[in-house]
Amino acid sequence: MNRPPPTVVVMADEPVVAAAAAARLLTRLSDAQAQHGVASVVLTGGGIGIATLTAVRTSPARSAVDWRRVDVWWGDERWVPASSADRNDRLAGEALLDHLDLDPARVHPIAASDGPCSTPEAAAQAYADELAAVAPPGDDVPPFDVLLLGMGPEGHTASIFPEQPAAYSEQTVVAVHGCPKPPPTRVSLGFAALAAAREVWFLVTGQPKATAVALALSGAGRVQVPAAGPSGHLQTLWLLDEAAASALPHDLRRR
Repeated sequence: MNRPPPTVVVMADEPVVAAAAAARLLTRLSDAQAQHGVASVVLTGGGIGIATLTAVRTSPARSAVDWRRVDVWWGDERWVPASSADRNDRLAGEALLDHLDLDPARVHPIAASDGPCSTPEAAAQAYADELAAVAPPGDDVPPFDVLLLGMGPEGHTASIFPEQPAAYSEQTVVAVHGCPKPPPTRVSLGFAALAAAREVWFLVTGQPKATAVALALSGAGRVQVPAAGPSGHLQTLWLLDEAAASALPHDLRRR
């Protein structure tokens, strides 16, 4: 089945993007629970990703979601100790998750470097196994309701960087070494898992990302611009501020 083309929404600045993404996320998770009883979200790190989670925490509509029936996954994680401030799951906890009544069995962090997995490869395999365990028969990954992604100035998304081995991989979860951006070792969902989401939302702000945004939305290949790769079965949504959208042709911008 062909996937719909991306929808681009341009807003004034990062705080507006975070507030709008939070409102959309609360609505989407609530709708998913109404449709099939539970909801699932894949979280991202980065400044705008964490700002969005903070906006969810402070939203008056937060109680519209039954958080005990939400499955929480991560798109990538830094291979550092669990106590490290670099951990995406720690940042997400401080911003939102620690303030919610979640079912611990539905929260799925990627293993830390001081956890039960001795290598990032082992952590990647463990996470792939965890995904497969709850996937429908015949699939390797569950159908996430919303997959949140950021993007770096060079076009990386999750921890898939341009021209790196992960950009060529078809694995569900990949160990990543030698990231150009520290910390250098990570574990990331691969393109095979990123393709499983019903909806993929890119949250991107800032002038340094404008060129990569334009490339990702203009038909670039996923090896050169990894953010060009993921798309949702039902929707691919780019939520941008004016700065990040500044290199886009006007026909791609919706306000």
